[in-house]
Amino acid sequence: MGKLSILALRVVIALVLAGSLFVQLRMVPLLSIDLSEAGAPDGPRIALLAIVVLGILCVQVVAVCVWRLLTMVRRGTVFSHRAFRFVDIIFGAIAFAAVLMFGIAVILAPGETAPGVVLLICGAALMIGGVALVVLVMRTLLAQAVARDVEAAGLRAELDEVI
Repeated sequence: MGKLSILALRVVIALVLAGSLFVQLRMVPLLSIDLSEAGAPDGPRIALLAIVVLGILCVQVVAVCVWRLLTMVRRGTVFSHRAFRFVDIIFGAIAFAAVLMFGIAVILAPGETAPGVVLLICGAALMIGGVALVVLVMRTLLAQAVARDVEAAGLRAELDEVI
């Protein structure tokens, strides 16, 4: 990756983190007030707010892990075993976000929400789960690249001995 693309991605990540903090600190309390004024029962309202906060936390975790991976890319150390920790965390956060999205569908299903909306939310949960599976595939590719890098280092060491 070039320096410009790394910088652009870091700007986007910083904006995502700032925006998500704003949503957590300002918009979620306003959403709670709106739901209370609309007469939403306390149980589903609190569950929905918890899901929103946890979903935002998932986004923040992914953003921080991508930032750390970008740092490894810049240093040329991304093809190492340390990168797996961040990729695994990203996978877990995205998978958890898929479960949270399905939780929203479960909360809305028994209410007055149209069945089509609940189905759309379930579809979104399925798509988020698909993104988690793509990350898992990318992890497998990273594992292959790390194995090739280790093998190349071993061959270089053998060649150095021969020379």
